[in-house]
Amino acid sequence: MTPACIPLPHRGVLALSGEDVHGFLQGLLSNDIEPVRGGRAVYAALLTPQGKFLHDVFALEREGTVYLDAEADRLDDLAKRLRRYRLRAKIAIEDASAAWAVEAVPEGATHFGLAGAGPGESASAGGGIAYIDPRDERFGVRLLRPAEEPTGLPEGGFDDYEALRYRLGAPDGSRDMPVDRAFLLESNFDRLNGVDWEKGCYVGQEVTARTHYRGAVRRRLMPVALDGPVASGVRITAAGRPVGEMRSSLSGTGLALLRLDRIGDGAALEADGTPLRVLETEG
Repeated sequence: MTPACIPLPHRGVLALSGEDVHGFLQGLLSNDIEPVRGGRAVYAALLTPQGKFLHDVFALEREGTVYLDAEADRLDDLAKRLRRYRLRAKIAIEDASAAWAVEAVPEGATHFGLAGAGPGESASAGGGIAYIDPRDERFGVRLLRPAEEPTGLPEGGFDDYEALRYRLGAPDGSRDMPVDRAFLLESNFDRLNGVDWEKGCYVGQEVTARTHYRGAVRRRLMPVALDGPVASGVRITAAGRPVGEMRSSLSGTGLALLRLDRIGDGAALEADGTPLRVLETEG
């Protein structure tokens, strides 16, 4: 069966090159960047010093250049922030979005020779790179390919990708993690291979590690089913008591940031009068 390829045009690409690029990113991002040297993709975040979300990225390397798959609409902001930290490091940072396309191929592991591969493992795909999504292998393949080089695969629907993402409890950039407000652990980065607890210092590391080791996560992004449309940011209540906020949603499912201590005992939840219920995160 030929797998479908789902374009992700809301993602852009930064290209980082230079002899200091690995050490530079290692001191900034929430995950260990060393595996990219060996061809493995990594999911990570750039944080404020207070541990709050700024950007999520997929990092992978090809021919000495590290590519960061990040939010297209906020790519300039990411580049500016990286340049502020660059100082005297020998690094070039370029917007490569015009040259590269980002796509998801959920059923594409066999097609790209990655059957049985673990999260982040990669293979050449024409002039690009196919890799098992580092967040969770159930996402299947994520693809970085030259924009002018078609995959030859039928195009799939973005709604299918979104439905899978919601089932797995995975945020998608600032759509689900408000900039300078969201924290990584409440956004499930610890469950999505987005944080390395052994790598040492990075920006925002102290707050993230303290929350983890104290077990102080009081809120989580959770999949929810909706009985109608609800806008992102709408307050969610149980018996009139606030319990969280809605994030992105589509076709009756979505993600909501919920207080873990206020959603038990079968409490009826609603958002601006629309009933919703918590779904179990797959896995």
